[in-house]
Amino acid sequence: MTHMPGAQSFTSATAAMAHNQSMGMVFQIAGSSSKVLIDAHRLAILGQDEDPSIAMAGQVGSQVKMRVGNSWLIASVRAMTLDQASKGIVADIDFLGEGDEERLTGRIYHFRRGVTRYPTPGTDIFPVSSADMQQIYAADDRPHVQIGTVYPTSDTRAALYVDSMLGKHFALLGSTGTGKSTSAALILHRICDLSPQGHIVMIDPHGEYGAAFAGNGAVYDVSNLALPYWLMNFEEHCEVFVTSQGADRTVDSDILAKCLLAARSKNRLAESIGRLTVDSPVPYLLSDLTTILQNEMGKLDKGTNSLPYMRLKTKIDEIKADPRYSFMFSGMLVADTMQQFIAKIFRLPANGKPISIIDVSAMPSDITSTVVSVLSRLVFDYAIWARDEPQRPILLVCEEAHRYIPNNTTGSGQAVRKILERIAKEGRKYGVSLGLITQRPSDLAEGVLSQCGTIISMRLNNDRDQAFVKAAMPEGARGFLDSIPALRNREAIICGEGVAVPIRVALDNLEEHRRPASSDPSFTELWRQSGSENDILERTITRWRSQGR
Repeated sequence: MTHMPGAQSFTSATAAMAHNQSMGMVFQIAGSSSKVLIDAHRLAILGQDEDPSIAMAGQVGSQVKMRVGNSWLIASVRAMTLDQASKGIVADIDFLGEGDEERLTGRIYHFRRGVTRYPTPGTDIFPVSSADMQQIYAADDRPHVQIGTVYPTSDTRAALYVDSMLGKHFALLGSTGTGKSTSAALILHRICDLSPQGHIVMIDPHGEYGAAFAGNGAVYDVSNLALPYWLMNFEEHCEVFVTSQGADRTVDSDILAKCLLAARSKNRLAESIGRLTVDSPVPYLLSDLTTILQNEMGKLDKGTNSLPYMRLKTKIDEIKADPRYSFMFSGMLVADTMQQFIAKIFRLPANGKPISIIDVSAMPSDITSTVVSVLSRLVFDYAIWARDEPQRPILLVCEEAHRYIPNNTTGSGQAVRKILERIAKEGRKYGVSLGLITQRPSDLAEGVLSQCGTIISMRLNNDRDQAFVKAAMPEGARGFLDSIPALRNREAIICGEGVAVPIRVALDNLEEHRRPASSDPSFTELWRQSGSENDILERTITRWRSQGR
C-alpha cells in the first residue's frame, strides 16, 4: 500500500488528491461481508476534509466505494481492528449495492441494491463523497416522503418509499425518551400530507396524538367513539361477559353462544341474512340477551345447576349499569349504525383528514384490549368483504404494540393478539397495512416483527431488544445495527422495503403544533412553581370521580 508522507498541513490540493486516491484495498471477500485494509496515515488526512462524508471515510458506519468493471460497488464499514503487522486498519464491510460510473466526472449514478460482480482481493477502495451520497440516496420516481438527513451528511435527504413501506408493514422501535412518539408523528404527518385522501387508523393508548393531528385528523375517545357492543364477535363477547376459568368457562361460553344467537335472531335484519351466526354483526338488545338467559334458566330441572346463567346475567347487568362502559354498552347504541361507524373511523371519505386517532387512555383497562380487537378486526373484515369494490387500502397503526401482541400466549386479550397476528401475516393481500410502534420489541409475539418489511430502529438500551431487532433485520444491515445503542435522540436506523439501502437518519424537527403531547416534564422548573393547589386538586378529583366525563 502507498503512504502519503509528510502531509502536516491540509490544503485544497491535498483534498482533491485525497478524494481520488486509494485509501486502502480489499484483501478478503466472503459474500455479503468482506474485509479491507485501510492506510491509517491516509485516513488521518481524510479526517481533515471539509466534506463531512470524506472526513468520516473509513470510520464505523461510513461508506467506501470500489470500482468493479464499469460500476462502483458501495459498502458500509461495520467494524475496525488495528493490524500490528502492517500498521494499517482492518475493517469489516457489508456490501450495500452498486451504481454506474459517469464517464466525465467519475461520480456514481443509477444506484441499485444488490451486487452483480464482487471485487477481487487487491481492489483499491476510495472514500465516498457527499456528491456520491446524494446519488446513492437520491429518491427515484416512486411516491416517497422525506423525513430527515442521511448520516453523516447535512444535506442528503432520506426518503421513505410509501407504497413499499406500507405494502409490507413497518415497525418503529425505540426505548423511552428517544423521540419515538415524535418520529411516529413525523412519518404519519408526511404520509398525510402526501395522501390527504388516505385512510389511517391509529390506536393511541396514552392520549398523546390527539393534539398533534387536530388539524388533519379526527380524534375519538370515550366521549365520542360510540362503538356499538353488537359489533363484537363471539370470542370478544366471551372476553367481556365470561368471567369464569377452566371447565366452567367452557360451560358459560356454550350458554352465551346459544343465547347470543337467539338475541341476534330477534332483529328483523336476521330474516334477510341467509345464515345467521353468533359472529354476524347484527344489532341486538342487551335486555333481550338477559331475558333469554333468564328464560333458559327457568327451563332447568330442579337438580340442574343455574349458576352459569346467573354469572352471565350478573356480569351483563353490571356492565350495563357501569357508566365507564357507556361509550360501548349504552342503550342508545342498539340502532344499525354500522355503515356510519365504519365511515367515521376509516375516514370514508377522508375530506382532507385522513387519520383517525382512537384514544383508549380513559377506557377501563379490562376492556381496552377488546376495543382494540374490535377495531382491528373491523379493518381486516372490511378489507375482505370489500374485495369486489374499488380498493381503499387502510393503514392500522398500533402504539405500544407489545401490550396487544405479547409473546406469552396465556391470559386475557387473546382476541386482539390473534387478529393483529393475522393482519401481520395476511393483511397485505387485502390492502391492510400494519404499523407497529413499541419500546420493547423482545416482548412482541415471535414472528410478528419478521413480518414487517421495513424496520425503523431508534436507540435501544436493552440487550434483549437489540438482539431481537438484529435477528429480524436483513443480513446487509448488520453494520448499521451495531450502532443502535449509540444513536442520539431522534436518530434512527432504517432498513428494508421502505428505503433503497439501509440508512442512518437524523430525523427532521416537527413543528410544535404537530408534535404529540409526550415531552418529559422539567422537574426543576415545575417544582419552582406554587399556588392554586386547592383549585388544581378540586378539578382533578372531580374528573377522577366522574372518570373524565
